Amino acid sequence: MNNVPPGSGEQVLRHHLADRLYHWLMAICMLVLLFTGFLPVLGINFGWVDPHWIAGVVLTVLVLFHMIRAVSVLTLSNIWIRWQEFSTAFSATKAEALGGPRVKRKIGKYSVSQKAFHHAAALVVLVAIVTGLVMMIGIDGPFWERNPFIISESSRGIIYVLHGFAGLISITMIIVHIYFAVRPEKLYMTRSMIRGWISRTEYEQNHDPGLWK
Repeated sequence: MNNVPPGSGEQVLRHHLADRLYHWLMAICMLVLLFTGFLPVLGINFGWVDPHWIAGVVLTVLVLFHMIRAVSVLTLSNIWIRWQEFSTAFSATKAEALGGPRVKRKIGKYSVSQKAFHHAAALVVLVAIVTGLVMMIGIDGPFWERNPFIISESSRGIIYVLHGFAGLISITMIIVHIYFAVRPEKLYMTRSMIRGWISRTEYEQNHDPGLWK
C-alpha cells in the first residue's frame, strides 16, 4: 500500500504542498543559521555574518507565513494537546514503566510527543528570531546603518545569551527530530513530508478517526 497510484482513493492527504515547502525551507534556514553561527566559534573563519542574517530574515518570513496559514487555513485542533490524549498517553506510559505490556495506541494527526515537540520548537525558534532581529541593529545592512546604542549593554548581553541558548537547544532538537524521523515505525510520516500523503492502510493502522477525520 506504500506505492498507491494517484487517484486510486487509497490516499489520505497529510501535508499540503505549501506546508511541505515550508518545512524543508525552514530546515535549510535552520542548518544555514547553525553552521554560520557555530563554525566560527570552532575556529572555522569565513564571511558568516551576511548569510547568517539573510537566513534569519528568510526564516522570519517563513514563520510569519506559517502562523498566518495556521490560523486561516489549517486546523489548529490537530496540533493542540487534548486532555484525553494527554491522560491516555500518561497512563499508558506509566503502566509500561511499571512493567506492563506495551500497547499500540492510535493517535490523531500527530502524537502527544510530536505536539509537545512542535510547541517547544516554536518557542525556541521565536526566541531566536526576536533576539536575532534585535541583534541586527548592531550590524550594517543594505537598508539600515548599525546603531548598537539603541539598547543598553546589559540588555545586549541578555539578548546574546538568549540567542546563543536558542541555537544550542536547536541543535539538540534537530538531532532528536532526525532520530525519530528515521525510526521504522515513523518512516511513513517522514515519507508523507515528501509526497504529501499516507496510504489508507497506514491511516487506519495508526490514526484514530475521532481525533483526525
